[in-house]
Amino acid sequence: MSVATVTPQTRLKNPAMIVPEAMAPLQALGQLLGQLQGPAARALALAMLRASQLNGCALCLDGSCRMLRGFGETDERLFAVSAWRESTRFTAPERAALDLAEAMTRLSDRSDPVPDLVWNEAARHFPERELAFLVLGIATENLYNRINVTTRQVAADWDGGETSDGSKAGTAAQSPPGGGAPPHAR
Repeated sequence: MSVATVTPQTRLKNPAMIVPEAMAPLQALGQLLGQLQGPAARALALAMLRASQLNGCALCLDGSCRMLRGFGETDERLFAVSAWRESTRFTAPERAALDLAEAMTRLSDRSDPVPDLVWNEAARHFPERELAFLVLGIATENLYNRINVTTRQVAADWDGGETSDGSKAGTAAQSPPGGGAPPHAR
């Protein structure tokens, strides 16, 4: 039995390129998120990777892994993100960020979408400003995931090669939403 090969085709250029007024606010948000430093930045990047896994966004998964490798992440930890609950590779703050990412991404899965237990654990590990960055970052990643999955943005289209419509990708004029800061925008 043969398996059909599927070649993803972009449905629409990135909407922020079609509606250029949207690009500046998306890039500004991305740059703001890029201001987070240290362990909280790593936890946010892991949380954004988890959101992208749940949403099936190949472009964001590619970018998140690149960003996390830039933080010095090992392949073993990257592979373990999808099964973080069963893994011993993550710190308590990272686990809290991953749990928050799952709750925020899967809002319709339960009657109390972000239970107090999840929120309180994140708040226990992150000061208010860092927690605000986590919420903004996870929400932003979900926005990017929804744009990219809906329009079928292809990860290979953003690495400097040609897009599925034959145009040059990876240029400043064609950067993914968020500019240089969020993991998937690298």
